[in-house]
Amino acid sequence: MAKWVAFLRGINVGGHRKVPMADLRRLLAHISGDPDVQTYIASGNAVFATVGREETFAAEIAAGIKAKFGFDVPVLVMGEDAMRAVLAGCPCPDEKGNLAHAYLCYDDPKIDHANVEELRVTSESVTVVGRTVWLHAPDGVGRSKLAAKMEKLIGVEATARNLNTVRKMVEMLT
Repeated sequence: MAKWVAFLRGINVGGHRKVPMADLRRLLAHISGDPDVQTYIASGNAVFATVGREETFAAEIAAGIKAKFGFDVPVLVMGEDAMRAVLAGCPCPDEKGNLAHAYLCYDDPKIDHANVEELRVTSESVTVVGRTVWLHAPDGVGRSKLAAKMEKLIGVEATARNLNTVRKMVEMLT
């Protein structure tokens, strides 16, 4: 049985699009047949084990959330190897986890390099590794003009997680 990570985009932010993690675990257990689904923090991160294809899981999870909560949520599902590759591809693996963010793209990124360079300060870097775009903002993401516009600059839909969360999701796969 393979292990999978699911990322839900834009839930439980500012009191909107609420999805309780207990409900998400029940939904994923029903879809996957795994009674031991784990979630991490309330932003829609989950690990489960089952057989099948990730595209099927993403669609089933999104449909289940729509049916139960009445709103659409983009869902990204990655296999264990892909999730480990995201972490291994981090260009600043020893950085504090809140200063590096992985933008997990739903499609191949189409980076607007000219605007990235216009917004980027000297200390910041943007690195593309497959379908993941890493933003390293050592002066703080909250201060970064680049961070505020990353999804637009990436050119495709993405869900962002900081390095702490990426590390935790990989840890949960063991």
